[in-house]
Amino acid sequence: MNSSQKIKDYAIRIITYVTSFISVFVLGAILIFVLVQGAPLLNLDIIMGDNYNTYKPGMKLEYVPIESSFTYDTKQGEYFSTRYGVAVKDDKTLEGNPIIRFTYVDPNSPMRRGHTIGDSTEKIVSIEVGDVVMSGILFWGDNYLDINGDINPNAASIPYQVTEGAESFVEKLDRTLYVASIAPVILGGGIRGSIVTTLYLILLTLLIALPVGVATALYIHELAPQNKFTDLLRSLIDMLTGVPSIIYGLMGAAFFIPLAQRMFSGQIISGSLISGAMTLSVIVLPVIIRSTESALDVVPKDYKLASLALGANETQTIFKVMLPNALPGILSASLLAIGRIMGESAALIFAIGTVIMDDISIFGQGTSLAVHIWSTMSSENPNFALASTISIVLLAVVLTLNLLIKFITHKFVKRYR
Repeated sequence: MNSSQKIKDYAIRIITYVTSFISVFVLGAILIFVLVQGAPLLNLDIIMGDNYNTYKPGMKLEYVPIESSFTYDTKQGEYFSTRYGVAVKDDKTLEGNPIIRFTYVDPNSPMRRGHTIGDSTEKIVSIEVGDVVMSGILFWGDNYLDINGDINPNAASIPYQVTEGAESFVEKLDRTLYVASIAPVILGGGIRGSIVTTLYLILLTLLIALPVGVATALYIHELAPQNKFTDLLRSLIDMLTGVPSIIYGLMGAAFFIPLAQRMFSGQIISGSLISGAMTLSVIVLPVIIRSTESALDVVPKDYKLASLALGANETQTIFKVMLPNALPGILSASLLAIGRIMGESAALIFAIGTVIMDDISIFGQGTSLAVHIWSTMSSENPNFALASTISIVLLAVVLTLNLLIKFITHKFVKRYR
């Protein structure tokens, strides 16, 4: 090898090493960013919780005597009202908005004996540990009502905004004789609905796409004559892989939504998980077909010839010999399809919508994890932390399904080989 050839070889190696390092560095940086941003929010509540806040009835409290006194050993960051027997701390919503969170409520606290506002029955309602206050607080430093039950014109209100913080909340609460209005909230922000929607979409899409894709691959590879028509068919299938997903979304909105409405008349009124699964089925069909064909190519031809020589007909050979031996490859195709389903967002925006739901039905709307990330980042104040947390969950689901399919593939390989 001459010196010029050695220089070229070294240059090619260096370029290969550099580009490989850049790829690994970029992917690693993205993964680290997602973990750093999302890990602090990752907990069971966000995974299993509902997305929307649950607003309890607005409540008012009766007159609290000045001599009322409660005790509590506060923890770091907590502030305790000795008059009302509640401890609170500063917190934030997943969008970063300030809130006041109740961390302790004494069993005898007046806030366990509130009355609903705007309800003639005035039901007894209470504030519980974990409830938050986002707005709607009205304190009075004097008797709000006079002895006749009429509004006291001389009563002085104590203005308070949640943005003032927990310490100010407790300080003003201890000066309050009458709480005219407070609106406790059970804070949402969970992604349970999006996780369930994603799993539904995976199941429905594979139920539609796998049989069609495998049957198409069997026809092209085993039954159809190998001529220019089958070559053209393969080229068209390959071309579908490169079609932008937004176009599939338009097809879903224009064709699959009306089709689903006709199929399930009266149960579907707009985009639904069914129309979304139909759209995703068209997207993953090329992947399943080509992967199944590749799996059939790997099966030794001797298996097929031996089966035919022993008297089996072509149909028996396909379904008793070729298909079982190609099953590991078909499962790999399923894995690729699942990855595409979970990562798809543009098509689903049109085919299902962007409504984040907690109660999921295949006949209703929903939001996959990928669309949930898009929804989180498309607002005026993008929430990188929540988007990163959802990304971690998405990666965890993909990894779990990957391992499950690998395990099933291993079992089939041991059975047929």
